[in-house]
Amino acid sequence: MSELRQRLGVIAGNGSFPLLVVDAARSRGYDVVVAAIKEETFPEIESRGASSVHWMSLGELSRLIETFQREGVHQAVMAGQVKHKQIFSSIKPDWRLAKLLLSLRTRNTDALIGAVASVLAGEGITLLDSTAFLEPLLARPGVLTRRSPSEQEQHSIAYGRGVARHLARFDIGQTVVVAGSACVAVEAMEGTDATIRRAGEIMAALGGAASTLERALIVVKVAKPNQDMRFDVPVVGAGTITAMREAGAVCLALDAGKTLLLDGDAVIAAADAAGIAITADATPQA
Repeated sequence: MSELRQRLGVIAGNGSFPLLVVDAARSRGYDVVVAAIKEETFPEIESRGASSVHWMSLGELSRLIETFQREGVHQAVMAGQVKHKQIFSSIKPDWRLAKLLLSLRTRNTDALIGAVASVLAGEGITLLDSTAFLEPLLARPGVLTRRSPSEQEQHSIAYGRGVARHLARFDIGQTVVVAGSACVAVEAMEGTDATIRRAGEIMAALGGAASTLERALIVVKVAKPNQDMRFDVPVVGAGTITAMREAGAVCLALDAGKTLLLDGDAVIAAADAAGIAITADATPQA
């Protein structure tokens, strides 16, 4: 492999995801060029040994392209969450991103990031699957924790999967929180952990009225139909388990091979300590 092909661009969002990608890529001999998003990326990215780190605003699409071209980057990975709501808040898009936003018929994640990917491809920068360097962290099929879901929890999981898959078709969100056969919270722009906390707040606010529902919350997180593994891949970290414990959630259901467990064994250990069951479904999506 030539030196040019050994150069990888990392578009870094928040969380530990981009840190892990940089580490994994460097371990495979890549020179890593990081485009760090000022509004999102953890400052620790500076200490991961990348060849260069370029800080830029979320709205600076032209600068991103120019930086990668100047650095000789022809392959890149999007790693880490970029809060969808950031795009439509106080971020000032440059002319290229503004033109892209105006061209979108819908402003969901697939449309937005897919359009960015097309622009990058037109400039000679190919986006690789975001899991390309982290495949060992993809959830394996089956029960991942010491505790298995109970029969009642399995019934709730089946209900939750049906709801979540329906919502994922429309790119509304990938996580639902259910209690029994009632949907308590649905993810939109706020992210998985915030959705879980909101579900806990709802159940707490119901007080005695919640006795008509199962008190224990079940969290179901699925991939989209025909999930594009280049971006917006479902991610679970130790913070998700913390949010579940605080909200009173007892079970987490995932899609095997499509969901990254970013903190690896720490996620499973935290779940075991909290008595939370984690299970991953290998059933192909329709």
